[in-house]
Amino acid sequence: MKFLMRKCPKCGRYTFKEVCPICGARTVSAHPPRFSPTDKYVRYRVVLRELSRNTYSTTKVRS
Repeated sequence: MKFLMRKCPKCGRYTFKEVCPICGARTVSAHPPRFSPTDKYVRYRVVLRELSRNTYSTTKVRS
């Protein structure tokens, strides 16, 4: 099943297009992945999410 709703990670707007009509960035699916109790890769996704949060917080511009 293909989901229609997409979200722009750059400006945060929702759209149905592959490319954001406002900023031109590539959009991602707005829906979370399906849950599976036998998921073998959950450990890797958690680590990746934590690394991306840490990277974002260290590169944030202070005013």
